[in-house]
Amino acid sequence: MRNVSMLYHFSEEPDIERFFPRLQKAYPHLKPVVFAINEEQALHYCFPRDCPRVIYWKAEWSSEEDIQHYFAETSVDKIIVVENDWLDRIRQTPLYRYTFAEDSFELFDEASTAGYYISYAEAEPVKVERVYDLIGQIVKQRVELRFTPNLHPIRNRIIASTLDFSIIRFRNAKPLNIGGVYDGIN
Repeated sequence: MRNVSMLYHFSEEPDIERFFPRLQKAYPHLKPVVFAINEEQALHYCFPRDCPRVIYWKAEWSSEEDIQHYFAETSVDKIIVVENDWLDRIRQTPLYRYTFAEDSFELFDEASTAGYYISYAEAEPVKVERVYDLIGQIVKQRVELRFTPNLHPIRNRIIASTLDFSIIRFRNAKPLNIGGVYDGIN
């Protein structure tokens, strides 16, 4: 296991005393686990649980062309994009950060930069803190927070780029119609 300073789990529930391993729809081959996130990627979870978001950043393998294209007009190394309709929910959603001791967790995927850790055992948080002002917490970091009417165009471009990225809860993004234009249904 790598040396990790903190592991977290974010929830809208304020009073979870124990996390129990459970099956994960996204990883049907995996035994029941408790997921946690490392400190570096914790910012990706300062959002309401179901909020779709596209997060991308410069990586060692990113081409200079992609870095210039996606970061030419900013001084940051990471950009988070969220749909406009989520702004009020981000402002109003109470969020709680649960902190775990790392001893029962292991890195989920050595090849990934996602920062996920898993435990096959029950996990008891050592601390729970309310996270106030989610937007303020996000913009205090060296990131840029952007809002857009629809995530599909940026998602498609980022996936095709050489940038590193994390796409979270995309199933909740607004759909596109056949012509690629937002159809207003969600």
